[in-house]
Amino acid sequence: MLFDRKSLTNEQLVSIYKEILKPRMIEEKMLVLLRQGKIAKWFSGIGQEAISVGTALAMDSDEYILPMHRNLGIFTVRDIPLNRLFSQFQGKPGGFTKSRDRSFHFGTNDYHIVGMISHLGPQMGVADGIALANKLKSNSKITAVFTGDGGASEGDFHESINVASVWDLPVIFIVENNGYGLSTPSNEQFRCKQFVDKAIGYGMEGVQVDGNNVLEVFHAVQSIRERMKQDSRPVLLECLTFRMRGHEEASGTKYVPQELFDEWGKKDPVENFEKYLVSEKVLNAELISSIRDSIKLEIEAGLEVAFAETEPNPDTKLEMADMFAPFKFSNVQPGAHKTNEMRFLDAITDAMKESMRRHPNLVIMGQDVAEYGGVFKATVGFVDEFGKSRVRNTPLCESAILGAGLGMSINGMKSIVEMQFADFVTCGFNQIVNNLAKTHYRWGQHADVVVRMPTGAGVGAGPFHSQSNEAWFFHVPGLKIVYPAFPDDAKGLLNESINDPNPVMYFEHKALYRSISGPVPEGYYTTEIGKAKLVRQGDDVSIISYGLGVHWAMDVLDKNPSISADLVDLRTLLPWDRETVLASVRKTGKVIILHEDTITGGIGAEIAAVIVEECFSHLDAPVVRSASLDTPVPMSSTLEWNFLPRDRFKDQLMELLRY
Repeated sequence: MLFDRKSLTNEQLVSIYKEILKPRMIEEKMLVLLRQGKIAKWFSGIGQEAISVGTALAMDSDEYILPMHRNLGIFTVRDIPLNRLFSQFQGKPGGFTKSRDRSFHFGTNDYHIVGMISHLGPQMGVADGIALANKLKSNSKITAVFTGDGGASEGDFHESINVASVWDLPVIFIVENNGYGLSTPSNEQFRCKQFVDKAIGYGMEGVQVDGNNVLEVFHAVQSIRERMKQDSRPVLLECLTFRMRGHEEASGTKYVPQELFDEWGKKDPVENFEKYLVSEKVLNAELISSIRDSIKLEIEAGLEVAFAETEPNPDTKLEMADMFAPFKFSNVQPGAHKTNEMRFLDAITDAMKESMRRHPNLVIMGQDVAEYGGVFKATVGFVDEFGKSRVRNTPLCESAILGAGLGMSINGMKSIVEMQFADFVTCGFNQIVNNLAKTHYRWGQHADVVVRMPTGAGVGAGPFHSQSNEAWFFHVPGLKIVYPAFPDDAKGLLNESINDPNPVMYFEHKALYRSISGPVPEGYYTTEIGKAKLVRQGDDVSIISYGLGVHWAMDVLDKNPSISADLVDLRTLLPWDRETVLASVRKTGKVIILHEDTITGGIGAEIAAVIVEECFSHLDAPVVRSASLDTPVPMSSTLEWNFLPRDRFKDQLMELLRY
C-alpha cells in the first residue's frame, strides 16, 4: 500500500493515526463486550476505518455527514463524547435517542451528523435536501452521504443521485464497495464492474480510491470539496474496501471465501498506516504505546459512565408528548375584514402565496410545479414571483424529494412537496412513515414538511388517480392529517400546516377544486389544526364527515329540511376533534359517519369505536358507517357512483332516523 503524505506535517500524520486507531480499538472492545453479553448487537466496520476517518477529517465540522453502520470513525472524529456513544449503543438514556433506538440510528445537529434508518437508501434523499438548503443559502458547504454496494441497489440511490445531478447539488455520494450486501456478493447485486461507471449515466463525475488508504481517501475528499466550492455539483466517490467481520456479528462470515480474508487482511488500513509512519520515523514503539494507552483510558472511562446508567423509567406522558415537535397555535386573524368569493383551488393557491411571502425559507417542490403551474394549476405564476430556486420542478422521484424535504428541515428550511396525485405517494411511502413520522420521536429533530395530496374520486379518473388514501397514514404516529371541505378552511389550515414544524399530510379533494366556491378572507390568516366545525346544528342525529362527504351530507339535508342534524366537518383527521364529536353524539344519541374511502379499515371505524367506548350509554341506535365499496375505484361513471357512498348515504341516514 502506497501512502502519499503530500504537504501533511508529522504532527498532522500522528493526529490522523490517532483518529484511525480509536475506532479500531473501540470496535475491538465492543467485540469483547459482545462475547461477555454486556452488549446485544454490533455492526463491525473493522477493515473499513480509513473511509470514515479520511472523509470526516477532510470536511469542516459544520458540514453534514450522513453515515451508516460501519462508519464509527465519523462519530469519533467529530469528537462525540464516548460515554454518549456507548450509552446509545446500549439503548441507555444518556445516548441521543432517549433509549428509543440504538446503534447508529440517530442524528445530532450539534455534531452535524444524520444517521440512517434500517432501510439504508432513504438517507441519500435527505442528503440532497441538506445540500439544497446549503445551496440556497450560498454558504459553500458540502454534504457527504454514505451507502454500501448493497444499498446502492435500492431505488433511493438512483432517485437521489439523479436529483443531485439535475439540481447540481454539492453532495459527495460515498459508496463503500466491500464486495457484499450482507451475504449476497456483488456479482449477484449488479452487473457493472465498478460504481464509477454508474456515475457516467447520471452525468456526474465518478472517482475511485483505495478505501483502505486513509491518506488517499483524505486527499480525494479534500480535493472534491475544493472543486465543489467553486462549481456546485455532485460527485460519486467509490471506496474499494472489504468487511472483515460479518454483516453483524450474529451473521458470521462462513459465506465468504477464506482467500478473500487472506488477501484483504494484508491491506488492513490501520496496520499498514502504522507501518508507514514507523518507516517514515513519524512513529516509534514508545509513542504507539502511549497513544494506545491514552485511547484505552478514554474508552474505559466512557464505558464506566455508560454502564453506570440505569435503564429508562417509562413515562407514557413523555412518550406521547415527544411524538411531535412543540408547537403552539397562534390565531392569526386577517388584517382586513374583507372577503372574496373564491374557488377551493384558488384558496389553496392564495395560502401558498401568502406563506411563501411570509416564510423566505419555504420551498415548493413537485412534478411540473414551476412554469407549468402543476397539473391542477395551483402554482401558476409562482416562478415569476418567487423564482425557480424556490419553486422547483422535480424529476419523477417521490421518495428522493420527500427525503429532501426532511433534509431541508434539518438544515433550517421549510418545504411543501406536491404529490401530483395522492395515489403516487406510494412511491415515497417509506420516507413518510419511517423518516418524516419517526424522526422527532427518535432524536428530537422536527420534520417541517407539508405533503400536498390531490385526492378523491367522482371525476372519472379511474383506479390510479382517484384513491382516498388518508387512512394509510391515519395509523402512523408522528403525522398530522388535514382534510378541508371549504375554501376558507383550505386557506387557513394550509397556512397553519406550513407554520407547524411537524409533517402534515394535506389532502385536497380534486372534485372540490373548481366546483366549490365561498367567501375567503383577504390576507394572511390561520385556522387551528385539530378542531372540527359544526356546519349544521340539530337534535335528531349526528353526521360526522370530512372532505367531499360534507357536501354530500349538506345536499341531503338541504333536500330534507325536516331532518334536524348536527353536521360535523372534522377538517383534521390527525389529531381528530374527539370532544366536538362526542359532545354531538351525547346530544343526539344517533350517529352516522360518512367518508369517501372504502369501508374496511377506514377512519370511520376508529371514530365509531371511540364513540362506542365513550358514549355507549347515550346511544339510541347502533353507530352507522357510510363509505365506499371495498374495491378499487372504477373508471366508468356509472360504476364509480355505485362505488361511492353518496346515494347509499341517504338511505342509511333515513333508516337510522327510523330506528
